[in-house]
Amino acid sequence: MQTPTGQDGRRCAVVAGASRGLGLLISAELVARGYRVHGCARDEAALDRAARLITQGRVGPQETAGTGSFVGDVCDVTDAEAVEAWVAGVRHEEGQVDVAIHVAGIIQVGPLESTSLGHFRAAIDTMLMGPVHLCLAVLPSMLSAGSGRLGVVSSVGGVVAVPHLLPYSVAKFGAAALTEGLRSELSGTGVTATTIIPGLMRTGGHWHAQFVGDAPKDYAWFAPGASMPLLSVSGPRAARRIVDAVLAGRPQVELTPLTWVGRRVHGVAPGTTSRLLGLVARLLPRGQGSGPSMSSDAGHVTGARARRDLGSRVVDALSVLGDRAARRHNEATPEEVDRVG
Repeated sequence: MQTPTGQDGRRCAVVAGASRGLGLLISAELVARGYRVHGCARDEAALDRAARLITQGRVGPQETAGTGSFVGDVCDVTDAEAVEAWVAGVRHEEGQVDVAIHVAGIIQVGPLESTSLGHFRAAIDTMLMGPVHLCLAVLPSMLSAGSGRLGVVSSVGGVVAVPHLLPYSVAKFGAAALTEGLRSELSGTGVTATTIIPGLMRTGGHWHAQFVGDAPKDYAWFAPGASMPLLSVSGPRAARRIVDAVLAGRPQVELTPLTWVGRRVHGVAPGTTSRLLGLVARLLPRGQGSGPSMSSDAGHVTGARARRDLGSRVVDALSVLGDRAARRHNEATPEEVDRVG
């Protein structure tokens, strides 16, 4: 089923969190399919780099790159008024928003005793309220047109609570509930909502992950897991499957076998799954402090810093594919690569 077209017959998509990683790849995939893509992020310099990568055909489907176009817009998805103004500006320029996909996210890795209220707020504001803001901003015009496609990136951590990712899982569970509820509410309107449930992806996101406990030790397991082929899916493949599912109006897309298995095992035996994950949690590095804090501080160490502090050739070797993806997908600037080595 085709979405409607805007002014001059152009199809328009908005992508929240488009400057790097999965959001950049989804934007490039939509451009390759002829969409005029407005992608937002908080960092203008990163958006400029993303625009160059897409325009030059250096990211996304090489054989069709450039059939659409990309526009980078500075916008913070946690700011409801900013999102509303962004969508209104896109509609004014393009006539209609046909597709809206929320990808923007942060991932905080660490044990409960190193977690604060600030970490939960940061995760929820970005990965739950961000999708709420985007969906509420685009839905009136989509409902008026009788057609539209919504997609929200949740996670396997949004259907199974994974140890050392508690704020992330809380936000992603909410994002999954949002799209599931929207599917029911929008039935018969011509507007669809797709829940996107990836597992680990080789997008290079471990460079920008936020480590809140023993950063080097947590990086030592997280970075290889997000980089090794048997555990993770390539970023371009994930983006292609996501765009296919959203444009087709499918209710849900799961991107890795581990996601499929984990979701179903948890559904059949949630108690057993929780006990097994409890054993995993005991094996993971412990953090500092005697328990979680009500502090509003959301302090963290970036993956790039944790890698430098760890200084492990073994971990670097196991993460080589993820590091390459970080360079390709705008997760790491040349300056960052030079600093880390």
